[in-house]
Amino acid sequence: MSAKFSDRFEFERVLWTQGMTRIAGVDEAGRGPLAGPVVAAAAILPAKWAESGLPSELEGLNDSKQLTAAQREKYFAFLTACPEVQFAIAQVGAEQIDAINILRATHRAMNNALAQLQSAPEHALVDGRPVKTMTVPQTAIVRGDARSYSIAAASVLAKVTRDRLMLEFDRQWPKYGFAEHKGYGTAQHLEAIAAHGPCPIHRRSFAPLKTTQRELF
Repeated sequence: MSAKFSDRFEFERVLWTQGMTRIAGVDEAGRGPLAGPVVAAAAILPAKWAESGLPSELEGLNDSKQLTAAQREKYFAFLTACPEVQFAIAQVGAEQIDAINILRATHRAMNNALAQLQSAPEHALVDGRPVKTMTVPQTAIVRGDARSYSIAAASVLAKVTRDRLMLEFDRQWPKYGFAEHKGYGTAQHLEAIAAHGPCPIHRRSFAPLKTTQRELF
């Protein structure tokens, strides 16, 4: 663990000492791709883990982008099976992203995830910038998925969920290579769009699809 972020319960601990017990980490996956949904997750970890340490099954928990697919799957399996962890996952699809823009869609997914938690959170720790529409009090943390275990947990839940969805989409539309690039704008993906045009999960409001649409019609 980096010495810079040695206490990854630092932000939760402050709120716990104020008497709060339901602190939700919130993060998203899929803001940048040209296809597929944006997925958000919220996770509430038990306060006792700040004293006892993370369970051995979560050793090495970090920002999902810093983990291998196998590590993410391992953490996902534990987080979703552990009765002491509350979590919820929400998604907003490409059509809605095009209708309201990706930022609003991301924030909607975050709020939907928070609303689906079994117990209403008292505070949210959000990766990145503040969310103006967030329905609960929040603390926005730059690089939060590497500084807060709660956000890291949400990051893993969102990333694994989205990756699994993209594998399903790959089976539905195998010409695009979604299993490999997960909808991001790789050369392979751009070549497939040029050859076959967009499919139903492509975000028509994203460049270069906006240009592609004008050329097609």
